[in-house]
Amino acid sequence: MWLFAAPGFSQGSTVLVLGDSISAAYGLENPVLGWVGLLAEKLKSTGKSAEIVNASISGEISAGGLARIDGLLARHRPSLLILELGANDGLRGLPPTMMQANLGEIMARAKRLGVKILLLGMRIPPNYGKRYNEMFESVFPALAREQGAAFVPFLMEGVGGVSRYLQADGLHPNAEAQPVLMRQVWERLEPLL
Repeated sequence: MWLFAAPGFSQGSTVLVLGDSISAAYGLENPVLGWVGLLAEKLKSTGKSAEIVNASISGEISAGGLARIDGLLARHRPSLLILELGANDGLRGLPPTMMQANLGEIMARAKRLGVKILLLGMRIPPNYGKRYNEMFESVFPALAREQGAAFVPFLMEGVGGVSRYLQADGLHPNAEAQPVLMRQVWERLEPLL
């Protein structure tokens, strides 16, 4: 878990990022180079002060996030939750209904404490089949509507499938992609601040 101090939208505000390898800066030599670290710098440059807690874990599935959310909320008392989970559920072929239930419960628990939520949508490669892909992708906009959350439809827009932005595994964004991811998050995050 990393803390990035950026001079919040109100004194002492905390932004909690709960995600997987994409938010954990997987494969980058320094976590500060990931989109979460760049977001902390962006906040600082705009004069908004917040502490950003990156509780992302590579390989995390939605069930893991659900198992950890209560402790994270109690420990960090965030004003805002950026939720970036689900890709690993899809890559493992887990039922989208289970992912939806887990993510929905994470969001509900945060909302009960007055935490604002920004949900980051994901897609998976087409080789999982049209029906599964459609079921998977439909989870994110449905949850955003149900929970009244701010929403980025696809965090990897313009990055996924673009070789210049991907590491050798063809899945994880490289250092050059991180500013693209940060801008997509910032566009939806700024109005919440």
